[in-house]
Amino acid sequence: MKDRGLLIVLSGPSGVGKGTVRKAIFDNYSNEFDYSISMTTRKRREGEKEGIDYFFRTKEEFEQLIAEDGLLEYAEYVGNYYGTPLDYVNQTLDEGRDVFLEIEVQGALKVREKMPEGIFIFLSPPDLDELKSRIVNRGTDSDEMIERRMHKAVEELKLIQYYDYVVENDTVKNAARKIRNIIESEHLKVTRNLREYAEIIEEME
Repeated sequence: MKDRGLLIVLSGPSGVGKGTVRKAIFDNYSNEFDYSISMTTRKRREGEKEGIDYFFRTKEEFEQLIAEDGLLEYAEYVGNYYGTPLDYVNQTLDEGRDVFLEIEVQGALKVREKMPEGIFIFLSPPDLDELKSRIVNRGTDSDEMIERRMHKAVEELKLIQYYDYVVENDTVKNAARKIRNIIESEHLKVTRNLREYAEIIEEME
């Protein structure tokens, strides 16, 4: 019987580069985990694909899932819902595979309440000026929305105490490498390997 997989949660302020870093991890490493695609009610941006970047749903469809308790977590962020499908996550973990979540801070804290055994990683910007520059350069938000995101980012930085690790996104390559190292280290913890070694000792005795 396989051990239950690890739940890896990558979170941080909007615009910090969560999606870019996550993509670098999946593109440049041999990973033994699955990416759990989030669900959202926000409008699809140019180039985004259904079932790859997000599951795009209407507000009514999303609220129906909330009523059916079909989400591991969900949050409303600047007027849109974001959430994680529950069945997929549990099924994958039970199969012994790790699940990688890339979600907003509000959602990560809700996951922590339900699955405190998860590995929670906060991706931080080098500084707030750099964060604002990244949001502006995306070219997808109005001036008003940029200010709302910056205010929200300051509030989210205060919640870093509820995470296990913090990784500064100075460069995508460095951040991806550090996160991959965290995951590898978690798999090497004695608590995750006790049963295997207990079986070896029993055979030797």
